Amino acid sequence: MKKSSLISTIAFAFIMLLSTNVEAQKFPGLDVSPLDLAAYPSRGADKVIKVFYSRPQLKGRTIGTDLAPYGKLWRTGANDATEIIIFSDVKFGDKVVKAGTYSLFTIPNEKEWTIIISSDTNNWATSGYKESNEVARITVPATKGDESIEAFAITFDEKGTMHMGWGNIRVAVPFTKLM
Repeated sequence: MKKSSLISTIAFAFIMLLSTNVEAQKFPGLDVSPLDLAAYPSRGADKVIKVFYSRPQLKGRTIGTDLAPYGKLWRTGANDATEIIIFSDVKFGDKVVKAGTYSLFTIPNEKEWTIIISSDTNNWATSGYKESNEVARITVPATKGDESIEAFAITFDEKGTMHMGWGNIRVAVPFTKLM
């Protein structure tokens, strides 16, 4: 093989390698409803609960009609159903929930929200949900906050209560670690 032919072959192979490598480095942009995590406690290794959820945004829409329709099962976020991992047995309201991985669904209403822990996991939205697979269900008051939150948010306080907020709606969901 001639030297110029060898150099051409090597150059061509190198260019092909670079073009494949450049294509492999394309990453998607940010999700419109980004994935987030809330945990109790928020820091440290001894977690009791972790919640993985996507954060839909209001964008001028209304909760109860356009988003999270009142009286209908909701995935408690966007995209996949919200996943809740409970690392040690907890009291959920007055019900005991064993350690495990679950989905968290809600039924929003104007004055109260029903919060559902289900053994149905790995669901898109509410697909795959079966009422017979509910582990626990409680109803809690929906209150109004002073400021509006554009993106749906979940957080825990220092006692383990899970707080959900979106727009002016606030919902507190009681969890208590069992000893």
